Amino acid sequence: MLSVSSAVKQIIDRTPFIYEMLIQGVISYSNYAASIAAQVNTLCAKEVNQAAIVMAIRRYSEQLRSKEGEQKKYNLHYEIVIKTNIYAINMVRSESIGAKIGQLYSLIESKSGDFLNITLGSREISISFSEKYVETVKKLTKGESYLYSKGDLVALSLIFSGDFMSTPGIVYEAVRKLAWEQINVNEIVSTMNELTFVVKREDSMSAFSVLQSFLGGK
Repeated sequence: MLSVSSAVKQIIDRTPFIYEMLIQGVISYSNYAASIAAQVNTLCAKEVNQAAIVMAIRRYSEQLRSKEGEQKKYNLHYEIVIKTNIYAINMVRSESIGAKIGQLYSLIESKSGDFLNITLGSREISISFSEKYVETVKKLTKGESYLYSKGDLVALSLIFSGDFMSTPGIVYEAVRKLAWEQINVNEIVSTMNELTFVVKREDSMSAFSVLQSFLGGK
């Protein structure tokens, strides 16, 4: 059994778009309270007065807006580097793929500005690279089990000059802003001072605008 405030917080935290709308102040507390009343009653194991739900929503909204204000104080500066014509593939991880991956580093000329990122999961492997190497990579990975492939992507890399790794909430803040604009992220890559998002070309300009200002315009 939860308190009314705990029940409301749990419901809001499960719905990121409502979370964002409460921060922006563009949702009616009373209408939203009516829509979640049944859930609140279940979590509290009793009939809850709608006025109490409205009060809990209002208080949590104020907390969220307060935190939002604090997040604007990041002591970070960054620039955005854009690389177009990116191709991504996702494959089942196998014993044979390891040796093939090693060859990619010698085939793709990263020093000339070409893009290459390899992410190893426990069961899958993801490779994003400059589109001009599509045939090279496909020949190299022939016989492997493909799960997904997609071209015409764009990589937007945020290169930080501040202490990115020790600043909590940066990745969350960027992803939240992109989700709010309904921009689907194909892949996220993080290193010591860089954060890269791979998106569809048609979403790239919107994503650039979001990422350009997501830390309060810095």
